[in-house]
Amino acid sequence: MTSVIATSEGTGQQVEKTNLLGLPLPALEQFFLDIGEKKFRAVQVMKWMHHHGVTDFEEMTNLGKALREKLAGCAQIRPPEIVSQHDSNDGTRKWAIRVDGGGLVETVLIPDGNRATLCVSSQVGCSLDCSFCSTGKQGFMRDLSAAEIIGQVWLAIDSYDAFQTSNSRVVTNVVMMGMGEPLLNFDNVVASMDLMMEDNAYGISKRRVTLSTSGVVPALDALAQVSEASLAVSLHAPNDALRNELVPINKKYPISVLLESARNYIDAQSDKKRVVTIEYTLIAGVNDQREHAHELAELLKDFPCKINLIPFNTFDQSDYQRPSGNAVSRFWQVLVDAGYIVTVRTTRGDDIDAACGQLVGQVVDRTRRSERYRQAAEQNNDQAAGQAT
Repeated sequence: MTSVIATSEGTGQQVEKTNLLGLPLPALEQFFLDIGEKKFRAVQVMKWMHHHGVTDFEEMTNLGKALREKLAGCAQIRPPEIVSQHDSNDGTRKWAIRVDGGGLVETVLIPDGNRATLCVSSQVGCSLDCSFCSTGKQGFMRDLSAAEIIGQVWLAIDSYDAFQTSNSRVVTNVVMMGMGEPLLNFDNVVASMDLMMEDNAYGISKRRVTLSTSGVVPALDALAQVSEASLAVSLHAPNDALRNELVPINKKYPISVLLESARNYIDAQSDKKRVVTIEYTLIAGVNDQREHAHELAELLKDFPCKINLIPFNTFDQSDYQRPSGNAVSRFWQVLVDAGYIVTVRTTRGDDIDAACGQLVGQVVDRTRRSERYRQAAEQNNDQAAGQAT
């Protein structure tokens, strides 16, 4: 349960207030029982927060005055703060959002016809240091609270004034693919996904809420017991030797172990037609060759999946290059010929640095990784300058 310190009006005393925004229904019901109220109040307040976007208890007209005053004294509804908003030429919208402690995370909404997919962050920075991802180069600050995670959904809807209308849904899909590794923030991510799928909150189908993991196997095993969200695995390589370089957590949980865990997750779902989305970032000259495609096809031949190819998006701290269109097509064709369902992710929002792998935010780095990368970059620049002279 997320609590904050606030100053009580009139007394000047600091009191601990619970932020109700991130509480799934069972936790919100328990909150009302704990303050001596009936648990049915939880559904009423939940709808005010997530259906109507109301943050002021005084506006909750089906609550009595005494209850509204009680809630104002012990609770609050506090989404994180939007610092900036950028709109791409293709309709993509990116927000920089300030969270407690001063860090910034980034959230991206990608419209596509009748769909609109929100890419949500789960951590300030990331500790996994995948070599092709700009977020990892920023280091890691902290996990986001459930209120800060679901607050990104709340803010996206609010930014379009959509809480005031009932004829359209701004967010139809959510992907936990923003900053951070979701399974390293397990409890808060599960709570926020529960809210996304809760009918009294956002009511998004379990098929349209997707968690993407780089392979935290014990947490993925635990997730199978508590969630029915869709699963995406950030694979990016067809063998352990290459994946060790691209996704360092592979050294701890190699591909065979990860795929077994992912299969177990799918097997645990009530819907037996579910499959895993395999995410594969194509990097020129690294993992985009025809032999890599054949190896990937062989690796996944008995695995229930579809494959999403993602052409690498460049950023300043990386020497990797985006593959050519022909290279992407060749890779795609090998997989299609092998019988896989394969999509190529269209790059969206790259003019505002909102494309896959480009989210950076603002991180007070506790790992000192960003400093190491800065020093390495300066050293490379000095060497290049020496060679030029």
